[in-house]
Amino acid sequence: MSVLATVKTVIDTEGTARHNLLPVLTSLRSKLGSLSPEILKNVSQIMDIPMAHVYGTATFYSFLETKPMGKNVIRLCRTISCDMHGKRDVLNALEDVLAVKNGETTTDGLFTLTETNCLGHCHEGPVMLVNDEVFSSLKPENIPAIIDEIRKKR
Repeated sequence: MSVLATVKTVIDTEGTARHNLLPVLTSLRSKLGSLSPEILKNVSQIMDIPMAHVYGTATFYSFLETKPMGKNVIRLCRTISCDMHGKRDVLNALEDVLAVKNGETTTDGLFTLTETNCLGHCHEGPVMLVNDEVFSSLKPENIPAIIDEIRKKR
């Protein structure tokens, strides 16, 4: 199915009303992986919503990626609570194991590493979300085993 056909199908399912924009974008992100400029333009035209509003919504929410992401998206909490519990050391370990910097995707396309706002597990920091799985109370020395386990699963 083409990108335009997918956009039309999702909008037909969710509806063209302005309040359906977030569900439309969420569904498209799930189906297509990321929200390219082409996708956002199609949504804008079909839903008759200004492109600035569609783009603003897509870039406001961290889970609505506007650039291609790896198969496994690692979101490391960047809040003060996780930072105080060693988030920087965990980030360094992730960067070392994956051989990427924050915001980058591994050359094999398996992992994208990014920091995100609070994941709601402040009492268990540092915390990361890999796709839909939460990893809490992280220690730098545990990162290689966690990444190896994810590689085996996916």
